[in-house]
Amino acid sequence: MSLFIEQFSLGKKGPRVAVKDCIDVAGYASKSGSESLADAPVANSHAEVVERLLSGGCELIGKLNMHEFAYGMSGVNHYTGTPINPLFPDYIPGGSSSASAALVAQGDVDFTLGSDTGGSIRLPAACCGVYGLKPTFGRVSRKGAHPEQSSLDCVGPFAGSLEGLMLAMSMIDDSFKRSATGELEVFTLGRVRVQAHPDIDEALSAYLDTANVPCAEIELPSIDAAFNAGLDIINAECWAAWGKYLPSGKVGKDVATRLRAAKNTTPDTVAKAEVVRQRFTAEVDAALEKFSVLVLPTLPDFPMTREAALAGALDLRSSALVRPFNLSGHPALSIPMNDKLGRPMALQLVAAHGQDERLCEVAAELERLHLSHFGGKLHAT
Repeated sequence: MSLFIEQFSLGKKGPRVAVKDCIDVAGYASKSGSESLADAPVANSHAEVVERLLSGGCELIGKLNMHEFAYGMSGVNHYTGTPINPLFPDYIPGGSSSASAALVAQGDVDFTLGSDTGGSIRLPAACCGVYGLKPTFGRVSRKGAHPEQSSLDCVGPFAGSLEGLMLAMSMIDDSFKRSATGELEVFTLGRVRVQAHPDIDEALSAYLDTANVPCAEIELPSIDAAFNAGLDIINAECWAAWGKYLPSGKVGKDVATRLRAAKNTTPDTVAKAEVVRQRFTAEVDAALEKFSVLVLPTLPDFPMTREAALAGALDLRSSALVRPFNLSGHPALSIPMNDKLGRPMALQLVAAHGQDERLCEVAAELERLHLSHFGGKLHAT
């Protein structure tokens, strides 16, 4: 059950990093966690983000395991193995960037890169108790990432701290510039009303209360429709990218089942989903004209147990609160919250398009205010 698809050492002895297997590294094949790509040719060149890491002085130590074709939320992969969740071993690592989150939680790297098409960075970050950022759609280069065509997918970082996330972003995105003063003006939060497990909802309330930041409840009326529309679009795009591999008989059962269903996604369904995309994006934009960032749980419920997932259980609803922001393209990040019963939970912050720096800085200040309530030490909520 290795975290790595390939292990190696490239670059200098700077920050230790690793990348998801769907991101090209020259001399190694990008197999996207699938047996059907076991004989894929090696990449002739690095993905643009890999070039940036190496030119920035990082040591790239390998390509990381993932849910096959990045088309699943559990991280289960019966071909390459399912990574252990280091902090919460009874629970799934989350997908699809399973090992990207798990390796950070294990403490063996400074940061990793994953990809997020329907929550595939934020969800495993929440499951594994680390930080994960989905940048604004289109802000970070996808050149050399797979699949080549996507209207939802973003390459982004995992780290053990917000400082680590910002370091990673500064390396993979030349335009990512932190505040010169390091000071953040007063900010406000719009707390999105959603259905979540009572313990998660209570933990989020407690976190915000201790931070003592101006916060008001808001509604995003189309968030449920956006979840379904996001599924429709990812189904159409994944069928276009990966459907050709079904006849090989080497696609895992869970992914094969989803792909067969995805084949039936009609152009009319996609057209209706695009209408929802426009409506939901406008709702989020309008909310962000009133508030600095939006806040809501990352997960609506606690993750599946590892045992249930390995037995075949599926839970696409686990992405109900993350997938909508892939549809809208807004930057969003997941911050771990502690739980006195030892269960993974996290809050999610969402900012305006292109405001990735501000999102990270608000998150850092929110976390500082929260921790200062407890003398600067982590605690159980």
